[in-house]
Amino acid sequence: MNKPISLTLIAVGVLLIVFGINASNSLSSEISRAFTGSPTDKAIWLLAGGVIAAVIGLVGLSRGSR
Repeated sequence: MNKPISLTLIAVGVLLIVFGINASNSLSSEISRAFTGSPTDKAIWLLAGGVIAAVIGLVGLSRGSR
């Protein structure tokens, strides 16, 4: 995987993680947590997508170009 693509994936992953943290601290997520015990689906998907994108980017950087 090229270095620019890997760096972009890492940046997008970090951005999604930040958005996911903000979404998990939102009022709707707090209400959902009060009734169901877990944050909203949006927050969970943003966090999971961010982690996956960041990990793929890190793996791409560690493997380098062939």
